[in-house]
Amino acid sequence: MFNKKQYKVTVIDIAVILGIAWLFFLFFSRAGKALNYHWDWTRLGPYFFYVDEATGHLRANILIKGFFTTIRLSLWATVLGFILGIISGMMGARGSVEQRFISRAYVETIRNIPSLVLVILFYYFISSQFLDSLHLDTWLRTSSQFVQQITGILFSGPEDINAFISAVTALGLYEGAYVSEIVRGGINSINSGQWEAAWSIGLSERKTFLLVILPQTFRKVAFPLAGQFISTIKDSAIVSVISIQELTFQGMELMAATFLTFEIWITITLLYFILAFSLSQSVAFLEKKYALK
Repeated sequence: MFNKKQYKVTVIDIAVILGIAWLFFLFFSRAGKALNYHWDWTRLGPYFFYVDEATGHLRANILIKGFFTTIRLSLWATVLGFILGIISGMMGARGSVEQRFISRAYVETIRNIPSLVLVILFYYFISSQFLDSLHLDTWLRTSSQFVQQITGILFSGPEDINAFISAVTALGLYEGAYVSEIVRGGINSINSGQWEAAWSIGLSERKTFLLVILPQTFRKVAFPLAGQFISTIKDSAIVSVISIQELTFQGMELMAATFLTFEIWITITLLYFILAFSLSQSVAFLEKKYALK
């Protein structure tokens, strides 16, 4: 069992909490007086959920829809990023000269391009030039209701499917470059004695890598990879520039319609914080639970 340390509240902790509380108070009072801003939190409720007058059922509105679009976008971008990153990381650590060059070129190219520029490039070159020619959106519109519902739950509706795929591709490529470095570093951190021990019992280089090195590597990099998933959630906000109806985009649309500037962005901030903080705490819990004794 790992040692449980009891944390004691100190004078510094109390001072920090009071300082943060004072900053919040100063912000709200300043916005209300100096900016002549009238707070109205009561108007936000219906933008989370509303009652459908036709059926009487409670339905999700644009903030909740944007919240779940952010989750879907982050999940698929993470899956793509992990696949690309693991392949690139293995190529960079143990591949041939050509494979190491390809891995290095991919990582250095993607990491030195701003993520916003990458999203815009993929939207105009991948979505408008390649995906439009596949007529995926047209096929979805003519498909059965069941197919449209499943696609909407897993990805997006027919009207946004091309932009959604281009956004996932851009984010996946961007995150994959960082995953690649995590995996490469994890493989290189394995002691050379592990290779020699495996070879001494007759394992080939390929079996040594797959059966001995990779399992140890993933144990070392599991939690940094989980942290990269949290980073993907925060990076997903940039796809609002190509009209993906995720949380940030819905916030901008709602602000333009209601003029509840502070209420909207404080709410959006809290939703991102809740999502990212809950995941980071889950990762921290698992890291402590499965840490080496």
